[in-house]
Amino acid sequence: MAQNGALGKKGKESTIDYTQIVQSQKFQNLLRQKRNFILPLSIFFFVFYFTLPVLTAYSTVLNQEAFLHMSWAWVFAFAEFVMTWTLCTLYTKKARSFDKIATEIKQEIKG
Repeated sequence: MAQNGALGKKGKESTIDYTQIVQSQKFQNLLRQKRNFILPLSIFFFVFYFTLPVLTAYSTVLNQEAFLHMSWAWVFAFAEFVMTWTLCTLYTKKARSFDKIATEIKQEIKG
């Protein structure tokens, strides 16, 4: 079952069976790898991010002095910046492998 594709370089319409691509083993593996990487990191991010406002609103555990007259709330807040940069860096590096697999899938379609 072919779907209408975009116009090619020479103005001819190309047909690409996107259903076949989505059902292919390689594409399914790509989706599984992305889901297995992104889902745990997203859950970790949201739990870490929302822990600070929840703890500061409903407890006094972060009000204790950590060091240099700075409370644990400030340490936790700065740690959120570090966590965000770390997760962005991890995703950027991992995305290269996702892009490589996606390029291989596109090459198989063209070839």
